[in-house]
Amino acid sequence: FGIATDESFVITTTNRKEITEDNFSELVQDGVTLYLLQSVDQMLLLATKERIDFLPHYDTLVKSGMYEYYASEGQNPLPFALAELIDNSLSATSRNTGIRSIQIQLLFDDSQGKPAVAVIDNGRGMTSKQLNNWAVYRLSKFTRQGDFESDHSGYVRPLPVPRSLNSDISYFGVGGKQAVFFVGQSARMISKPADSQDVHELVLSKEDF
Repeated sequence: FGIATDESFVITTTNRKEITEDNFSELVQDGVTLYLLQSVDQMLLLATKERIDFLPHYDTLVKSGMYEYYASEGQNPLPFALAELIDNSLSATSRNTGIRSIQIQLLFDDSQGKPAVAVIDNGRGMTSKQLNNWAVYRLSKFTRQGDFESDHSGYVRPLPVPRSLNSDISYFGVGGKQAVFFVGQSARMISKPADSQDVHELVLSKEDF
């Protein structure tokens, strides 16, 4: 890499975890993306890209007809989809010490691209690994086990209070990805972990699939 012998450097994961002799076998796996930096908290001068490859979970097939089921029973499935997206923000802001801010924006300005639904919150944010895990259609966040790093890691399910911001409103378990593709053609997740200076962005589109 052309590093001078008197120059110090570190090798980290995209979550800024430094690779050491003790954690090498745990963090360095096939296909993992690593950073070669002067320090762990060094600011990145350019955006980096990481392609995510995964096999769809069997629930993709087993549960993919949920919205059709609700619609066929005379219920509008759109509230279920919006509830799933808002529930992600409720989870992310559940441990905020200050104000919990959750905004839902309907964007119809053609100059900004196609119409979109934007859900914005001031939650704890997600790492690149957590965004990767979010991309994989899996079980409910309350039934997952053995995840290396869950997309809701550290989340504690609150006591059920009807119609409360502390409730889990996505109890149908239809999944964020299914909700996104019910509403639109693509998903863009932009997140900055509370303890990191890095901003992570994930794009999923029907065209790519």
